[in-house]
Amino acid sequence: MERAAVFDVDGTLVDTNHLHVVTWWEAFRQAGHQVPMHAVHRAIGLGSTDLIAHVLGENRDEDQDSELSAAHKALYGQYFDRLPALADAGALLRRLHGDGRRVVLATSASGAELSALRRALDADEAITATASADDVEEGKPAPEPVQLALELAGVPAERAVFVGDTVWDMQAGRRAGVRCVGVLSGGIPRADLEEAGAQAVYADPAALLAALADSPLA
Repeated sequence: MERAAVFDVDGTLVDTNHLHVVTWWEAFRQAGHQVPMHAVHRAIGLGSTDLIAHVLGENRDEDQDSELSAAHKALYGQYFDRLPALADAGALLRRLHGDGRRVVLATSASGAELSALRRALDADEAITATASADDVEEGKPAPEPVQLALELAGVPAERAVFVGDTVWDMQAGRRAGVRCVGVLSGGIPRADLEEAGAQAVYADPAALLAALADSPLA
């Protein structure tokens, strides 16, 4: 039976979390909201509307959400031609593909942003499919992105592992019934990832690749 390796992208395979923090912070600042960067950082990995709600609260002026999201998209878009893949991220995907895993991306990115992330990874030949923000009703921590990734891979939850860098990733994977692996490259502490459901935690994709034989992906 086939096996699947499902990956978040931002902060997990491509070193973009802090770019998101800065560009969201600037979008909030331009709209008159003074928010600390650490609060933005903890919300990275959520879809735009959920991120705004997490940072500003449910009592915010929701009419401003689309303006904030558009500002962030424009600011972040300035980096599309130089997004940096994390060390050995592409090599990890190619190794898993070569070992017979169906590799699927489950990401809140879509459109031009997702295209830029895939260019940074330079591993399209190893990627079976992508579950993007455009394909689901609810983003992480809802299980829908991971469930869709499993459908695209044609693999049941018990034959899959989900790799991510945020508590939202771990919660989504756990709710979808898959084993979860965390990486520290997004800046979230090991203890938080483990509490959210990570069965194993590695420094980054390079460390996961080096320890692959003894990992949940073995």
